[in-house]
Amino acid sequence: MESPGTALVTGANSGIGREVARQLLARGLTVYASARDPERGRAAVDELGAGARPLVLDVTDEKSIAAAAERVGELDVLVNNAGIADAGRPAPDLDVDTLRRVYETNVFGVLAVTNAFLPALRRSPHPRIVNVSSGTGSLAWSTGPNPQFDHAMSGGLAAAYRSSKTALNALTVYYAQALAAEKIKVNALAPGLRATNLTPRATELGGDPGEAAAEAVRLALLADDGPSGGFFSWDGTPAPW
Repeated sequence: MESPGTALVTGANSGIGREVARQLLARGLTVYASARDPERGRAAVDELGAGARPLVLDVTDEKSIAAAAERVGELDVLVNNAGIADAGRPAPDLDVDTLRRVYETNVFGVLAVTNAFLPALRRSPHPRIVNVSSGTGSLAWSTGPNPQFDHAMSGGLAAAYRSSKTALNALTVYYAQALAAEKIKVNALAPGLRATNLTPRATELGGDPGEAAAEAVRLALLADDGPSGGFFSWDGTPAPW
């Protein structure tokens, strides 16, 4: 995709989202850096510098989403990055309220935000949607030997988070199919474990968020003959569903 343009990154006040915003800005795009908390959002924008615009957006709040969509008239790139995790419990120890809370952000929020901003994306000559998923949501990697997970992910731990990302992967495919005729490309990213505030384990053991952000930016700026409906690891290789 040709730049400059306009992008929206949800959850852009920290972690992978902030790095995606930073790298899109470096490519010349104007970036709406969204955050639930206005003060944190403003601090992130001040740190990101010229071209960054604050946007208050709670992906679990219909009124917040509608107000944000009214502010953004045109959009070329939507990066659905905002996400939360749970306490890492396996399915037999999981309660419905926890599952619902995680899905509200990781699945329902993505659907609500995407649908709200589709009118703006449809005005773009090269619209792109990137969903920040997780390799732990891959059913193939979850059911067979693979190098992606260590013992901490065995035994079906983090069932709420992982299944929410599996559902997000399915939504990615369905959006890509539904929007193909409009040439809106929709892809998902498996960023790998990154040093973010998602979980204490991620904070302690995660790698550079900027490394994962680089692949999100690649997907955000795909050429018109690029893929859609794909799932890609942080290094650009296709990941199994």
